[in-house]
Amino acid sequence: MHTDTIAIQALSLLWAVFGGCAAWYSAQVLSQVTYVTLADGRRQARSLPFLFRLLLPLTPNFGSFFRRPQFDGANTKITRKIVSAGFSGLLASEEFMALRVLLPAVLGVLSVAALWALFAMVPGRVGTGLRGHQFAVSTGGLLWFYVFPGLWLRRAVLQRHRSIQRAMPFVLDLLTLSVEAGLDFMNAMQRIVEKRKVDAVGEEFIRVLREIQLGKTRRNALKDMAERVDQSELRSVVNALVQADELGVGIATILRIQSDQMRQRRFERAEKLANEAPVKMLFPLVAFIFPSVFLVLLGPIILQILRQI
Repeated sequence: MHTDTIAIQALSLLWAVFGGCAAWYSAQVLSQVTYVTLADGRRQARSLPFLFRLLLPLTPNFGSFFRRPQFDGANTKITRKIVSAGFSGLLASEEFMALRVLLPAVLGVLSVAALWALFAMVPGRVGTGLRGHQFAVSTGGLLWFYVFPGLWLRRAVLQRHRSIQRAMPFVLDLLTLSVEAGLDFMNAMQRIVEKRKVDAVGEEFIRVLREIQLGKTRRNALKDMAERVDQSELRSVVNALVQADELGVGIATILRIQSDQMRQRRFERAEKLANEAPVKMLFPLVAFIFPSVFLVLLGPIILQILRQI
């Protein structure tokens, strides 16, 4: 009996030490600030999810495995998405693929183990009912940890695309005014980079300017930007600029036309979202508001009937 007590105390002490170390490591990870390096050497703060940062130190152990030829297609696809999301240099495709394995294998297993221990501590029928759903809950948790990296990357790409979509009409107006005032296109782009706060559009313009300084033609630098960002409206602007360069059309005219078209598409998107709003509000209206109104109006009547019974 005395030996069992000592063993339980030692096990409790080990768990306490493990919890303290885990809390200290989590605090260190939370306090870290990560950056991406822009083409001109400036650093821009960009944060990875907390779960990613917890397990990133373990990803080099899987790097050689995910660099095998059979993963070339997946690596290329993931790399394009990472670059499009603006995390180039901060997260490699091999690290991302390793995280898809490590998240369910480490954090998923620990979460499931903690959940099972919690279910075991709940007494009575409630605990029995919870334990009956252990397998479904565990499977769902592991599946969520597996799909979380892909969901995050997709969301990061969409957020950056929306940022570019919002900024482009204003940037095109500035480019148009600068070109009409006598600056050439590259000087106008340089002026915008210097005067505006660095955002997603500014980061891409900085890279275009740097590539041109290193010897790439303006046409190829713009095409590479469109390919890198992979956003439809930016691609449309680049295609129009390339065609204007080939045909000798005035760039200011093309920029103004593209800006007007972007604003028109923005208005059409807003109109579409406004038309979809009543349909999207139907479910919460039926699921939450109507039952609440029903309960407030008929609740007292139902209580009186139940009391009389």
